[in-house]
Amino acid sequence: MIFTRSLQKNYQFRYVYNRGKSLANRHLVMYVIKNSKNADTNRLGISVSKKVGKSVVRSRVTRLIKESYRLTENEIKSGYDIVVIARVNAKDAAYAEINASLKHLLKKHNIMM
Repeated sequence: MIFTRSLQKNYQFRYVYNRGKSLANRHLVMYVIKNSKNADTNRLGISVSKKVGKSVVRSRVTRLIKESYRLTENEIKSGYDIVVIARVNAKDAAYAEINASLKHLLKKHNIMM
């Protein structure tokens, strides 16, 4: 069973931005780096800019990304720091589209089993 924590501090996000590999698709951008401290956990950070919309819209997009990650968590390799950034197109996307985008990026990063 994989436990997921969240990236919360600014320096944690900056570390993943500066050192991690990034890939993007229509709805999301994903940065991934191997976590050297905890090999049995993943840490997830979600960033949704004000450009995406007002707070209600941003919260909805965040919830969609979290839920999509939670349901695919069993298929993801452990020991990574992952930052997911929502693009402006994500505000109009349904759950199925966000889920497909997240899975696509996880496969591209080769961290999905």
